[in-house]
Amino acid sequence: MDKRLVHNFIWIPVMIIGFIAIGMGLTWALHKEPWLLDKVPNEILLKKSFKELFTAEINYYLPSYLTLVYKFFGLWLTSLGLLIINYVYITRMGTKESRFSIYLVLLIILMGIYYLVFSFIPTSPFIPVLYILTMLYLISLIFSFKLEG
Repeated sequence: MDKRLVHNFIWIPVMIIGFIAIGMGLTWALHKEPWLLDKVPNEILLKKSFKELFTAEINYYLPSYLTLVYKFFGLWLTSLGLLIINYVYITRMGTKESRFSIYLVLLIILMGIYYLVFSFIPTSPFIPVLYILTMLYLISLIFSFKLEG
């Protein structure tokens, strides 16, 4: 296989991971009530509906707090996506060191997400996105071995 094509299969999937992170981050950051994006798994985890939760007097300001937490998460995810895209753009993942470092970071992030999702919110509607991110990661990793071989 042509080395240029192999190299494209290395950096493009990681770049797509960055764009997905930005898209999801902006979704959480800009949504009026971002906790509703994964309402069902959250309610299963809490063992209460949001309506029940918000009607309790002690939780009067809980929607404001949840908005802040989710918007911060969205900002963090957007920032992570921008960093990934910037890293790939600058390095083009042209060296073993650049590929190894981004693969290690992405592996740690993916393992953490898998742990959190399947430990706490196994009914999340975002599980298919997690599988897509993993597929993109593996495509890039596999083609990285082809380039070295």
